[in-house]
Amino acid sequence: MNPASAAPGALFLDAEGLYRELLHGVQRLLQPDTQLVGITSGGAWLAERLQKDLGRPGEAGVISSAMHRDDYARRGLSATAQTRLDFDVNGARILLLDDVLYTGRTIRAVLNELFDYGRPAHVALAVLVDRGGRELPVQADYAAARVSLPASQSLALARDAGGLFTFAVETAS
Repeated sequence: MNPASAAPGALFLDAEGLYRELLHGVQRLLQPDTQLVGITSGGAWLAERLQKDLGRPGEAGVISSAMHRDDYARRGLSATAQTRLDFDVNGARILLLDDVLYTGRTIRAVLNELFDYGRPAHVALAVLVDRGGRELPVQADYAAARVSLPASQSLALARDAGGLFTFAVETAS
C-alpha cells in the first residue's frame, strides 16, 4: 500500500508506513558519530523510536523551537518538552528529525536554538512529511513523503500508548 494515498477529496497518510520509509532514509544519512535530535513534539517521538530501532546507544536529543520562534509574542512558551542535548554540540554531526516540514520557520528557530549550545560540524534534516508551502529557503535532506495541502489544513502526528504513529488532517476554524 502506498503510504500516501488519497480518495477523492480526502488525504490518508499511513504514518507507520511512512515511519518505515523514514527509517530506511535515516540509515542512509547516518554516520557512526551522528547524533539524532528530534524537534518537539512529533520529531522527538520519531527520534526516540529511531534511536531504539537503529540500536543506537543512549537517548536521542530533543530540541524545542519555542524560545526562537518569530511568533513567540503571539504563541508564548509551549508546554512541550524543552531542549535536552546530552552531547557536546561543538563539532558534532547532527540529524534533526521532524514530523512535518511546512513553512521552514520551525527549522529556522531550531537552528538558532542549536547554535545556542555550540557550533556543529554538520546538520542534516529528515522529515516524515514535506507538505511544501515554504516561506524560508529550508529543504529536508530526506522526506518519507511529499504532499500538498491547502493552507487551511494541517497534519497532526499522534502516538498511541504502544508507540505507534497515526496522522490526522485537521482543518483550521
